[in-house]
Amino acid sequence: MNEVQVTVLGNVVTEVSYGETAGGVPMAHFLLGCTERRYDRERSCWADGETQWLRVTAWRALAVNLIGSLAKGEPVLVTGRLRVREWTQGEVKRSRAEIDARSIGHDLSRGTSAFRWATGVRGQPSAVAGPPGAEPAGEPVPGWIVNALESRRASAVAAAPGSRGPSPGGGAVTEQQGSVSEGERGGGGEVMSS
Repeated sequence: MNEVQVTVLGNVVTEVSYGETAGGVPMAHFLLGCTERRYDRERSCWADGETQWLRVTAWRALAVNLIGSLAKGEPVLVTGRLRVREWTQGEVKRSRAEIDARSIGHDLSRGTSAFRWATGVRGQPSAVAGPPGAEPAGEPVPGWIVNALESRRASAVAAAPGSRGPSPGGGAVTEQQGSVSEGERGGGGEVMSS
């Protein structure tokens, strides 16, 4: 099959949103901003060009590993299938560029990263429970990811003075337990809250 495979360099613009499909398949997505840099000969300096915005969607083990690995503002390389989704909203036709990610990693030309092996992700048995409220899916969530998710939630609560809990969408990681229609699964569909 002919697919458009791309590798894109950019910055994570939104926090990673995590959820599961109705069938229990882990999924995560975030917005990637890619700004072109050009050398302006007239001013003898580098200048920012146009910014492209891409929605990046990851599935299964890659989605699970994104929770404890990426944060807003970090530079990343994303490799995957490029898709342009089109829909009609009222009388207006809209479109959005998306990448169905196969691999994601930090851009080491701009910083350092420490790699940790994920355990129990590829269907291996694991005694580690997933995120609170998550149903067991064929790929258990490693304990260090659960700890990272809980730590980020605690940080969000501590950062909001006088709040009793994270505001909707205000936490460092948005965990959405809901469902995604199976038709949307391959195309990076929206997570719909129940």
